[in-house]
Amino acid sequence: MAILFVERYYMIMNLLCALTCLLLNLTHCFSPKKLNISAATTSDSDWSIAGATWYGSPTGYGSDGGACGYGTAVAQPPFSSMVSAGGASLFKSGKGCGACYQIKCTSKSACSKNPVTIVITDECPGCVTESVHFDLSGTAFGAMAISGKDSQLRNAGVLQILYRKVECNYVGKTVTFQVDKGSNAYYFAALVEYENGDGEIGRVELKQALDSDTWLSMTQLWGAVWKLDVSSPLRAPLSLRVTSLDSGETVVASNVIPAGWQPGAIYKSNVNFQV
Repeated sequence: MAILFVERYYMIMNLLCALTCLLLNLTHCFSPKKLNISAATTSDSDWSIAGATWYGSPTGYGSDGGACGYGTAVAQPPFSSMVSAGGASLFKSGKGCGACYQIKCTSKSACSKNPVTIVITDECPGCVTESVHFDLSGTAFGAMAISGKDSQLRNAGVLQILYRKVECNYVGKTVTFQVDKGSNAYYFAALVEYENGDGEIGRVELKQALDSDTWLSMTQLWGAVWKLDVSSPLRAPLSLRVTSLDSGETVVASNVIPAGWQPGAIYKSNVNFQV
């Protein structure tokens, strides 16, 4: 009987203490987890905020053409439709072509919050509302969603996302040159693609056969296409020197354009930037 009385006594006292604590000083009795007030807040200091939309087919690669010049190659590996058009701050008048970014969304319930990697392959001239804007392919936009929620996310309108620039790493690829179909002995233009590292091109130079000292500066024609006009016929094989925009690193594709080269042909070097 005495034991039962003691147990009830302590039970009553515990209840009274808990009630007193609740009424008099609730904040000291309950320690809630910190709430994520802003869905865009991140503890990673290298992430920044941008706007994102999508264009083209819901599960497509954005554009058949594209202002960088990659064409339908963006649907194939290594791009695999994970591409984006960029607003002015990303496209950089074409110098931003080929840059790689990680993006993720956290602001909607359909967001996976996991980063995905995309490449700038096009321009979005109308993307001016935000200082940084990605107009993603439908595939890339949907890749930010929880599995099975990609359609729901694509209905979100303009989405606030997080982004950061990362090094490109095209496994098994070397810097490649696709000769413009309008090229001839006096005019040479080529699309430059699959650059590791920065991804962005700052300068392209050409050297002719039998000339070991002179590098001729090429001019950016549009996007990732660079060109050179000469007054006398070009002497192949031609070497091309590519300098990245950010790091200033340089690679030399020696004799990559062979004698007898053809307009429209694709020539692969045996070099790439270090990652």
